[in-house]
Amino acid sequence: MHQLVKEDSQFIVSTHSPILMAYPGATIYQLTGNGIHQIDYDKTEHYMLMKYFLNNTDQYLKDIGIDV
Repeated sequence: MHQLVKEDSQFIVSTHSPILMAYPGATIYQLTGNGIHQIDYDKTEHYMLMKYFLNNTDQYLKDIGIDV
């Protein structure tokens, strides 16, 4: 994908992956009941959830009912 982007190719990718969404220069659109809106990477639910999980793993596991 990276090589093709260098050659001016474009991609439409549907993903929940915060890693794929972090691709440099990506434009991210969020689909909601109110339509389609452009959103900043760090404002996506997937980014915020992953960040919370990585920074607070034990608390996240407790939040979902797993004893740690």
